[in-house]
Amino acid sequence: MNDKWNAFLNKEIIVEPMNDGLLSGKTFALKDVFDVKGHTASAGNPYWLRTHEPASNHAEVVTSLLASGAKLTGVTHTDELMYGLNGENFHYGTPLHPINHNRIPGGSSSGSAVAVAAGLVDFAVGTDTGGSIRIPASYCGIYGFRPTHGRLSVEGLIPLAPSFDTIGFMAKDINTMVDVASALFVSQAPEPSFENIVGVSNLFELADEEAGKNVKALLQDHPVGYENIQLSYKLSECMEAFRMLQGIEVWRAHGEWIKRFNPTFGPDVAERFEWASTLKDEEMSDAKQVRETITKELTHLLDEKTILVLPTAPGVAPVKNAVGPELQNRRLHTLQMTCLAGLAGLPQLTIPAGYVNKLPVGLSVIAGRNQDQQLLTWVQTWMGSKKRVVLKE
Repeated sequence: MNDKWNAFLNKEIIVEPMNDGLLSGKTFALKDVFDVKGHTASAGNPYWLRTHEPASNHAEVVTSLLASGAKLTGVTHTDELMYGLNGENFHYGTPLHPINHNRIPGGSSSGSAVAVAAGLVDFAVGTDTGGSIRIPASYCGIYGFRPTHGRLSVEGLIPLAPSFDTIGFMAKDINTMVDVASALFVSQAPEPSFENIVGVSNLFELADEEAGKNVKALLQDHPVGYENIQLSYKLSECMEAFRMLQGIEVWRAHGEWIKRFNPTFGPDVAERFEWASTLKDEEMSDAKQVRETITKELTHLLDEKTILVLPTAPGVAPVKNAVGPELQNRRLHTLQMTCLAGLAGLPQLTIPAGYVNKLPVGLSVIAGRNQDQQLLTWVQTWMGSKKRVVLKE
C-alpha cells in the first residue's frame, strides 16, 4: 500500500477471511468506528481512544464480510465522532484527495473513500448519517451507497444519531458494489422494474453550473421518462429539520461522555457539539412534523417503479483548510441535497458522473424503502448499457 495517500489510520489491523465465499480474493478497509476484536476504535479522536476498551467481538458487518471471503486490511480515517462532511481531522490529519492534493476528500468516511479511489482496497465500509459516504464518494469519483435505515445491523458501531445512522460501502465499480450488497443483505433481490425517474424542484439549482451539466448529461439518453416534482417543504426547511433532529440525538449519544472527559475537538466539530448541547426535545415539534411529512411524500412517490435523481453534492471537492461563510454555505447546500434520504430513511447510491476541471462530480439515485438491491442492480444494468464512456476526463 502507498503511504502517501494517508487513508489508513492503522494498517496493522489485518483480519483474514473466515471462509471462502462471494467476496473471496477481495480486500476491504473499515472506517475506525466499528468494533474489531482486540482493537479500540478511535472514532477519529484520541480522547475517545484513551477512554474506551478494546472490542471483545467484531461488529456484525465485519463478521458478515469476513464470512463471505473478504480480507480486512486496515482501519481508516474519519472526522471526529463522524460529525463532519469534510474529512479534515484536527488530530490525525486529512487523507489526500486521490486526484488533487489541494482538495478535501470529503467526510466523515474520508479514509474509506480515499483507500478505494487510490486502489488500495477493492471496497471499503463506512457510515452515513448526513452524507458521510455519499459526499466523499462523489468528491473522489467512486460509487457510494447508503442503505435503507435499519436494513443493516449497527451492532458494534459507535453511534452518532441513531435514527439516521446507516452502514454503507464504496467501490470503484458497480459490480463490486452489487457483490458486497449480496453478501450483506439476507434476502435475494427481485429484478428491478423502475420505469419512472423524478427529480425534486430546485435540487439542480443548488449545483454549480458545470457540475449540474455533467449530472444531467447522464440522463439525456435514458429510455425512461423524467418528471420534476415539488415537495411540501422547501429544501432549506428539510435541511434545518434534519440538522435539529440529528443534533439533539448527537448530544443524547455523546453529551455525558463529553461532560465527563472534556475532550479536545477541532474548532468546527467543537462548535457543532456546543450547538447540539443547547437543543431541547420540546423544541423539536416542527422538525418532527417536517420529517413525518417528507417521509410520507417520498414513500408514496417512490413506489416499486419510480426512483429519484439528484446531484450528490453541489460540485467538486472544496479546497483544503477553507474557512468562512462560503464554506458554511457550501455545507448547508450539501445538506439540502443529502437530507432527503436521511429524513425518510431511504437507500441512495452515488454514481461517478464525470469531471469538472479534472475533479469528479456525482449523480445520485434514491429508491423506495428496502429496495436497496433493486437500486444497485438497476444501476448495474444501466451503466452496462451505456454506449459512451461516461468517466472520460
